Amino acid sequence: MLSDQDRRAAAEALLKAGDECRPIPQVSKTWPGMEIADSYVVQQMWADLRVQRGARVIGHKIGLTSRAMQQASKMTEPDYGVLLDDMVVEDGDEIALSRLVQPRVEAEMAFVMERELVGPGVTTANALAAIAGVLPAIEVVDSRVADWKIKLVDTVADNASSGLLVLGGRMRKVEELDLRLLGVVVNRNGEMLDTGAGAAALGNPARCVAWLANKLGSLGSGLKAGDVVLPGAVHKMVPVNPGDVFRAEFAHLGAVTVRFSKGSE
Repeated sequence: MLSDQDRRAAAEALLKAGDECRPIPQVSKTWPGMEIADSYVVQQMWADLRVQRGARVIGHKIGLTSRAMQQASKMTEPDYGVLLDDMVVEDGDEIALSRLVQPRVEAEMAFVMERELVGPGVTTANALAAIAGVLPAIEVVDSRVADWKIKLVDTVADNASSGLLVLGGRMRKVEELDLRLLGVVVNRNGEMLDTGAGAAALGNPARCVAWLANKLGSLGSGLKAGDVVLPGAVHKMVPVNPGDVFRAEFAHLGAVTVRFSKGSE
């Protein structure tokens, strides 16, 4: 376990790395005693520092919910991070690469909570009943740790490797959909890149929401009405090149697009 001083130092180092868009060495090597409990404290300290600057918490992201992502990251359990209002990008807008360190893209659904959901004991059915609707989304994941050399404690401390969030404009009620079978086609620069379906995320994306509510409940927190929740990607994350345009086309939800600048401007 780390001391509060070391936790604070790790949070401040990650905050500075994001501010300067310069990666830092693997935090679990800089602070070798870091455990999972420490990393979530570091994440909360980082989020608190962002809120002190004026950002507002709007929800959470869940990571590592698909087998593809777990295999790619060599990790075996989900994690979560905090979503802030200044992470949101409008559908179709261009993102300056200068805002990011080493971005990658994931297409996923985005849930909007209708009412609060607090564990323990939350089931998939409870989660479905608490969700107002689902939107098409693209998450721009990013790591402040050099070369994406991360263990679970590193990505948790680094706010689950979150970057930015692009939300589509069409929301559907979850009772109108079979989330397990809801498919997506991901295109890059007009060419099909990958496909996926909701079942890749713990068998049902709503189960991811239940996992998050129970995890937050164990830490004395929970989901609030209006929160946005990203349940995790259903395909492998894709590195971003200058000038890339990504479009995710979801069955029944429509499409969402994100563009990246051609240079570091």
